[in-house]
Amino acid sequence: MAWQGGGVVAFDAGETLAERFRSHMGDAPTVYGYALRGMADDWEAGGATREICAGWEASPTGTMIQLRYLAGIFRIVLRGEAPELAAFYPCLGGSAPAEGVWPVMREVAARHVPELRRALDVVPQTNEPGRSAVLLLGLFEAVRRHGIRRVRLLEIGASAGLNLYADRFRYVGPGWEWGPTDSALLLPTEAPHVRVEAFEIVDRRGCDLDPVDPTTSDGADRLRSFVWPWHVARHERLSAALAVVRVEATAGRAAVVDRAGAGEWLEGQLASRTPSGSADVLTVVWQSVTRMYWPPSEGERVDAVIAAARRQRPLAHITMEHPDEVVDGRVVHAREAQLAVDGDPLGWVHPHGIPVWL
Repeated sequence: MAWQGGGVVAFDAGETLAERFRSHMGDAPTVYGYALRGMADDWEAGGATREICAGWEASPTGTMIQLRYLAGIFRIVLRGEAPELAAFYPCLGGSAPAEGVWPVMREVAARHVPELRRALDVVPQTNEPGRSAVLLLGLFEAVRRHGIRRVRLLEIGASAGLNLYADRFRYVGPGWEWGPTDSALLLPTEAPHVRVEAFEIVDRRGCDLDPVDPTTSDGADRLRSFVWPWHVARHERLSAALAVVRVEATAGRAAVVDRAGAGEWLEGQLASRTPSGSADVLTVVWQSVTRMYWPPSEGERVDAVIAAARRQRPLAHITMEHPDEVVDGRVVHAREAQLAVDGDPLGWVHPHGIPVWL
């Protein structure tokens, strides 16, 4: 999922970068909570943070340059160039108290100013393989509705395409399980009473505005760098998913993620024939937590393309998105995500996919 801001994002006039840094996690006693407050102090004091962030003072709030900064630091740590800072990152085995992180991070930042300035151009991007558990439940429902068990999977906003390998992961829930028993990634789900359906993915492809190659060390580190370092379970899932992708790529079965916008790409994909014709293949368009970052015109285009394609072939649209809610008279995105098949809500899920409640 590439965070493009979903169109024009208003800048809050008078809000300094320091104020943005402090407000992002407030008083959270986490590694990044202490780091963000330290970054704010350093910016106000004219330290390395001010030099790194020069030119971004009036950037839209949606650019989230604080996350770009922290991810740039994380990539330095992942390369092994800041072992003193790795001690604060639980996902790397670190156990140093979080409150001591900023003085150490400040020294690392001061040594890497040019690189961190470039890091601010890297749009925050994650690829949560836990969402495959949500996709799987949607696939079960789509296959059941259409009675077609050969699936062509198309993912819009695919990032590195990890969820295109949903059938290569193992899933276990109360009273049910599915997927290869030797998969490197095991996804536990709390979803009960799941009706398992047999299906085969015969073709898989995705698109993203800025696709990441998960088979390279740089691509893998980019994905890791945007996952918070104390979210150990998420890092473990990501590492396992990357291991699965490497196996698939070595076997010549790597999924392709094209560099393209959702609407334009779908038009091209749905205008073409499926590899084995169309009558016996169910085309499934899948998306997760991406629509909120599109301009309205992009969402309208995707909806129109899917509606037209339904008249030509069996097609299911599986979405995992934050629906809009009205709070105090304002339209906001719901905190949790909702799984839907062809617009029919099936239940609520965690934004990271795991746990799946339904």
